Amino acid sequence: MTIKNKLRAGISFLFFLAIICCGLSIFYVSRLSEDEKNILKNNYQSVQYTKNICVAVDASHGALNGQQIKVIEENLSAEGHDITEPGERQLTDSLRSKFETLKRIDSNASNAGELHAAIRKLSYGIMQLNMNAIEHKYAAATDTATSDTVILAFVGSFLFLVAFSFVVNFPGYIANPIKELTERIKEVSNRNYQQQLNFKSNDEFGELGQAFNTMTKKLDEYEHSNLASILFEKRRIETIINSMHDAIIGLDEKSVIIFANEVASTLIGLPEKNLTGKYAPDIALENDLLRNLLVNDEHKMKIYADNRESYYNKEVLAVTSKDKVIGKVIILKNITEFQQLDEAKTNFIATISHELKTPISSIKMSLKLLEDNRIGNMNTEQKQLLENIDEDARRLLQITGELLDMAQVETGKLQLNFGKTHPANIVDYAVKALKTTAEQKQVSINVHCDEDLPDVKADLDKTTWVLINLLSNAIKYSHEKSVVDLVVKQYKADEIEFSVQDHGRGIDQKYLARIFERYFKVPGATFDQTGTGLGLAIAKDFIEAQAGKIGVESELGEGSRFYFTLKRFGN
Repeated sequence: MTIKNKLRAGISFLFFLAIICCGLSIFYVSRLSEDEKNILKNNYQSVQYTKNICVAVDASHGALNGQQIKVIEENLSAEGHDITEPGERQLTDSLRSKFETLKRIDSNASNAGELHAAIRKLSYGIMQLNMNAIEHKYAAATDTATSDTVILAFVGSFLFLVAFSFVVNFPGYIANPIKELTERIKEVSNRNYQQQLNFKSNDEFGELGQAFNTMTKKLDEYEHSNLASILFEKRRIETIINSMHDAIIGLDEKSVIIFANEVASTLIGLPEKNLTGKYAPDIALENDLLRNLLVNDEHKMKIYADNRESYYNKEVLAVTSKDKVIGKVIILKNITEFQQLDEAKTNFIATISHELKTPISSIKMSLKLLEDNRIGNMNTEQKQLLENIDEDARRLLQITGELLDMAQVETGKLQLNFGKTHPANIVDYAVKALKTTAEQKQVSINVHCDEDLPDVKADLDKTTWVLINLLSNAIKYSHEKSVVDLVVKQYKADEIEFSVQDHGRGIDQKYLARIFERYFKVPGATFDQTGTGLGLAIAKDFIEAQAGKIGVESELGEGSRFYFTLKRFGN
């Protein structure tokens, strides 16, 4: 049980004792009060009723007048409803009988005196009976009060002793471990690391004792460790870091620079002694490179070093200890050579793609001429061969076109011709371009595009290419006789959203983050559905070059929704 729960239990125990004491007091006081009420209600009222009857009878020696009869009848009736003692009913009935007889005689009757005496006698009998009951009940109430007082005194004394014992002993349960811990900490502060705590409880004090014991053991191990070996390892690590060709900077959890190798010092332009032990943000105020390293999240950086522009790839590694971040290491890898190779590759692809488009187009034209019956008739096998050549030429032309677009993006030579156009123009062109493809697969394209949408600022050709690519993919991955939804709507005050929703098999969540990567293909696609893996990557570049956003939402078995946004014209 935790200390918090034990404190709650202790306070609840005292509260429970108080409730018991109050409850017993209320019970016994209520019992005494009930006895008192019984005396007053059941007997004292009967005495009062008979007294009133006697007074009324004594007021006349003969026949009773109307007022006396009324008083006697009221009190006699009340007494009849307040019978509580044995024999009281018989006396009350006799009294009523005598009273009824007295009412019927006149004032000169000879037996009037006898009736008066009989009524007084019966009234006094009832009065005496109730007086005896009052005396008896009073004695019982006195006995009850005495016994209740003894019980309350005993219970109160017992509860007081229990509470007193709890108050005396319970604080020691909290204070004694803290006192012992304080003494042990004082010993540890004097470099006496042999201290151990023996808390047997299974609560926070037990956990504290175990943690304290572990700490003193570690301190003792550290105290007796070989400091020379630690220093040797430190120098060895520093030598390894300085021998690396990558720039390496180490910072602690407070952004204080712990180390910086020679390459990092050269790039930053400050000697190591001016970096180590300094607060990095303070140095970054006057050093652009260090400021970019600390603030900029980009992985690829261009730095002017060695009298030329060099390219570096930035990596930030978190240093953790028991799942707690205690610092980070910034590594700058020189990728200038790889960048130059990549640029050469891009130029090569652009050149080859451009050169291949002309012969492929010539092949397509020759195929069209061969298909013309005026040149000559072909048999079935020849027609099949021509269809295969035409399909292969089409795929080659598509691949070279995508490679050329990708090369333009990578080299920064992508030319955008911005203009003002209505979203419906982009939609109509894309739907018409894929009408035949959709009809062949019996896929319907449902278009939802309001005419009152504002114009967008876009490159019509590039944007139409993106929408055609998304629609083409949606048709590929749709089942036959299914529907593809093309929706254009106002996304924000200054943005219009185009979305294409298919109802195919969908994309697994683990692949969504890579769907726009170059050459990435979702595993499991059929031969008819696979492409070069460049279409979505180029679409992303085209849309982002127009200050738009592109994304995807998908669930397995529910289909996929690809969307992109364009800025409203005038923004």
